[in-house]
Amino acid sequence: MKKSLVWLFVLSLATACGPKEEKKKSFEYKRTTEEKKGEKKKTEKTAVDYENMGIGPIQSMVFEADINTSLAEEGAGIFKQKCTACHMTDRKLIGPAMKGIYERRSPAWVMNMILNPTEMLQKDKTAMALLKEYNNVMMLNQNLSEKEARALAEYFRTL
Repeated sequence: MKKSLVWLFVLSLATACGPKEEKKKSFEYKRTTEEKKGEKKKTEKTAVDYENMGIGPIQSMVFEADINTSLAEEGAGIFKQKCTACHMTDRKLIGPAMKGIYERRSPAWVMNMILNPTEMLQKDKTAMALLKEYNNVMMLNQNLSEKEARALAEYFRTL
């Protein structure tokens, strides 16, 4: 009896400490890689609207042909300081990506959204649609001056 217990113990140690069958990591990796390949780049769902000027102090806005680099640099600093908690330049975060913003919205609308987000989110059809699209996370009023908003607008042209 003692010998059989010893053998049973040795046998259980051998199987417990012996070579283990490795789990196939490639299945999980392959699955996630295929999912990523199959994903389509998500784009903003809200309709493109160049005609909407928004609600706020800016009635119309036209950019000069050349980018004002010093103003754009100032805008880059403002963006890093005030906007990066919710926006990235090239992809969605809490709010929309800023790259290509003027392909989707008029410059006046962008300026009014920067300067007057509270009223825009309550009354402007495009802003209300974006609010829904972004899980009802409201853009905070950063209390920027028109000069600071203009610098941001110029920076967005460089993206």
